[in-house]
Amino acid sequence: MQNKGLLVIMKSKEGKVTDVENFLNVGKQLVSDESKTLSWYAIKIDATTYAIFDTFTDDLGRDAHLTGKVAAALMENAPVLLDGFEASAIQKIDIIASK
Repeated sequence: MQNKGLLVIMKSKEGKVTDVENFLNVGKQLVSDESKTLSWYAIKIDATTYAIFDTFTDDLGRDAHLTGKVAAALMENAPVLLDGFEASAIQKIDIIASK
């Protein structure tokens, strides 16, 4: 069961919306090699706000993702693409119910 997750809410810097969306599409390709990442979603909330939501069976899978290529790329690109992004925006969550 996928009972562990991550939720990351991000706000694009002015003029960087297309770059953020391109980054998220590349992120999908990077995460495809992570066997312990069960699902990964890039979400557009409004004109400049985005989120990443992913699921894992356990803490080991989640921690592996947090030390993987997508997380490294996010931290590297955040200063250029995202407004006020800090590592604390990456929230570890527990999934209570799913279908």
